[in-house]
Amino acid sequence: MTPALGRTLASALSATVLAAGLALGAATPASAATCPSSASPKIPGAQAHWTLSCTGKRLKVYGWVEDTRADGDCAFVSVSAGNGQNRVEDACGWGERRNFEFTFDGTKTATARLYLDN
Repeated sequence: MTPALGRTLASALSATVLAAGLALGAATPASAATCPSSASPKIPGAQAHWTLSCTGKRLKVYGWVEDTRADGDCAFVSVSAGNGQNRVEDACGWGERRNFEFTFDGTKTATARLYLDN
């Protein structure tokens, strides 16, 4: 390998590691919750609010997600229910806020997280 190629590969690898670190750093820690509960996480570039409510063996997760920075990234809320189902809502574009309402049968628990991605 030539020295120039080695430097190019090293630069590309460094940029990839830095980008991965920034992406991972822009997410809230995921935490499992049981009905009834709510959360209002904020990270640089995004904010959200969600509520978990239950009726019998049916879980409803509802709220909103908002993109709070003009950076080209979208704000996402990801919900993984205790029954194995997953749902995602996004808001793309500075100031955009999107409401969501997800229903899951056969569970009273879910893990929700707020994150950025492009």
